Amino acid sequence: MTSMGKTRRMMSVGLIGAALALTLAAPARAGETPTAAAGWQLTPTGTDARFRGLAPVDRRTAWAAGSKGTVLRTTDGGRSWRNVSPPGAGDLEFRDVEAFDARRAVVLAIGEGEASRVLRTEDGGATWTESFRNTDARAFYDCMTFFDRRHGLAMSDPVDGKYRILSTRDGGRSWQVLPSAGMPDALPGEAGFAASGQCLVSAGPRDVWLATGGGATARVLHSADRGLTWTVTDTPVPAGDPARGVFGLAFRDRTHGIAVGGDYRKDQPSPQAGAVSTDGGRTWRPSATPPPAYRSGVAWLPHSRTAALAVGPTGTDLTTDGGRTWRTVDTGSYDTVDCTPDGSCWASGEKGRIARLATRP
Repeated sequence: MTSMGKTRRMMSVGLIGAALALTLAAPARAGETPTAAAGWQLTPTGTDARFRGLAPVDRRTAWAAGSKGTVLRTTDGGRSWRNVSPPGAGDLEFRDVEAFDARRAVVLAIGEGEASRVLRTEDGGATWTESFRNTDARAFYDCMTFFDRRHGLAMSDPVDGKYRILSTRDGGRSWQVLPSAGMPDALPGEAGFAASGQCLVSAGPRDVWLATGGGATARVLHSADRGLTWTVTDTPVPAGDPARGVFGLAFRDRTHGIAVGGDYRKDQPSPQAGAVSTDGGRTWRPSATPPPAYRSGVAWLPHSRTAALAVGPTGTDLTTDGGRTWRTVDTGSYDTVDCTPDGSCWASGEKGRIARLATRP
């Protein structure tokens, strides 16, 4: 094994051990970290914004985007956060952020008509440039993903019966609406959920998946050509109501994926909140032991073939068998979760909450 391989293996084992240590602790009270060797460690953000957009770059650098036009950035592992919100953005609702490094990031604001916008920074948030503003009152953009530093997509709820896809080839500096000829028809009432920045996700240079809800069935659409043509598959996650469906996706490669969701209403159960695919989203199987409640975000642990985390307003769940079974390991409220190649996991949510998965000495 090469030295790089050994380093990655050590990071993988250490991070999985940190996540597994959560399973040894009794569930904490909401907002608290379990008294075990590892857990979510809240970081001081100095704001009460709700962060549904999260883009960690590495152990030290992460971006978060949320309500009231708020964008934060850390370069010291979360010990401090700098408010780098775009000027005059207080009325915007940022629900997704994609970051390339400590200086370059792209944020997506959601909403009907001109409320849907994309902004980009190349200087760590000191200045921002608006690169897209939606002028179609029928469109409502939900999520965004990048294949690499240049190529990315954003998706809107159906317009004229089909999901609308935006494409960029220059890192988010400019955007074009893709032709809709290769997009399947949307179901009546079907839409995406702008809950975690994970209703549109990619893996590798060309594959992308789109999660839906609100229709008769919760579906996942897949494109292998960066959004030009799509196939669609039903999932076992319950739908049939505007509040139900698949809210978050995670693919560790172009084959293995996890879907989470349910019913986001607090008084409604989510009996089948997880599903698994091992064929690139062509088929989905229900989790044998799903998360016990609605979950909006999901992420594979770095360099692991079997371990992943799912989060929602009522807790964090861990799987060690690729999404087939889940166990609740924390009861704090989070909306989204993401992990970095160098071995760190982050989560964010309501009331300014941003946390890192950290081991204790």
